[in-house]
Amino acid sequence: MTDVFLVPGLRTPFVKAGTSYLGFNAMQIAGPVVAAMAKRANPDVIVWGQVIPDATVSNIARELVFEAKLSPEIPAYSTVLACSTSFMGTVQAAGLVGHGRLHLALVGGVETMSHVPIALKSSFSDTIFAQFAKNPAGALATLQKVTPADFDLPTNAWANKQSGRSQGQHTEETAKMYAIPRTDQDAVALKSHQNSVAGQDSGFFTDLILPFGGVDHDTIPRRDTSLEKLAHLRPVYDAEHGTITAGNASPNTDGAASIWVCDAEGLKRLGSPTAIKFVDWEVTAVNFFEEGMLMAPARAIPRLLARNNLKFKDVALWNIHEAFAAQVLANVKMASDPTYRREKAGVDFDFGEFPWDRVNPHGGSLSIGHPFAATGARILSQAAKELAAMPVGSRGIVSICADGGHGTVGLIERV
Repeated sequence: MTDVFLVPGLRTPFVKAGTSYLGFNAMQIAGPVVAAMAKRANPDVIVWGQVIPDATVSNIARELVFEAKLSPEIPAYSTVLACSTSFMGTVQAAGLVGHGRLHLALVGGVETMSHVPIALKSSFSDTIFAQFAKNPAGALATLQKVTPADFDLPTNAWANKQSGRSQGQHTEETAKMYAIPRTDQDAVALKSHQNSVAGQDSGFFTDLILPFGGVDHDTIPRRDTSLEKLAHLRPVYDAEHGTITAGNASPNTDGAASIWVCDAEGLKRLGSPTAIKFVDWEVTAVNFFEEGMLMAPARAIPRLLARNNLKFKDVALWNIHEAFAAQVLANVKMASDPTYRREKAGVDFDFGEFPWDRVNPHGGSLSIGHPFAATGARILSQAAKELAAMPVGSRGIVSICADGGHGTVGLIERV
């Protein structure tokens, strides 16, 4: 089996939706990232994702080849798995490199949550489409009569199609189901902000970020936050008994992120940087009507660790996607529970105590932001850089929850 390596990529600064990138579309945000990556080395293939689709773009990866003015001979395809889109792109690229002439893959994702397409109901759009073919003037006249009833409006933003509930609503249920206190959630959020601000001050993010749109750093981390300020925020989804607030949930975010995936030959083309091996991965799904929308990592983590004969303490670095603080706490709680592991994950293995002090040392999605398709590449690049500073043999876990009851977890190692 071909050894696969990860090399940190570039990303835009992450900003809250509706702010600095309001005047840019997804292609414009991602194009400079892809172009800057290609200046380091020409990729053999591009795998890119976008969760919130642009109806005018059928394959954003291929369009980015032209947007970034790369060789038209570079194959490129798009992929999507909600919040784990560019993580799954990395897994897919790992299966490509080392085969034929493919040695170096450029993987990433982009999201502009500032711009959300609104769809016409299929019955109305079918009527318009049919009219345009026979009577364009009549079709235009019909369009002038459009009413709100003709649209599929997002009355519950980012709602899962099957449940009709948003990620926040599902996570509120999860917090109650697994008894996750509000105080613990706010503590996770505070630590995320503190770590990302410290990372900014130390210059950790400097070589990971490509300035864009007049912004040269992530604008979401808050230096002035505190447990007291977080405690005063009102619950969003359950005013009386809820624990999910704007402070312990990741914000709507615009941004693009990338990562290199390569074999040994591709690593040489990148200048032979510190080798971070993509050792193994686990892709899992759960019945979210029973266990919680974002609870699949609680199964994926034990399975991945047990397969590699590792305990929690054997992992020096944990990068866990912070969609919500409650989801992070719930997944770790259940992955640490022997009964849950045995009955749900099918794993009978003593992992020991979980090392919270090794989680997201430079912050996570709560403070940095969460542009759906870009998050996987952001976290993997961040983890690869963090692990590169550790001794040879150090291991890291990257865990991402995703809509639909999915969980994707990867094991990386400094070699």
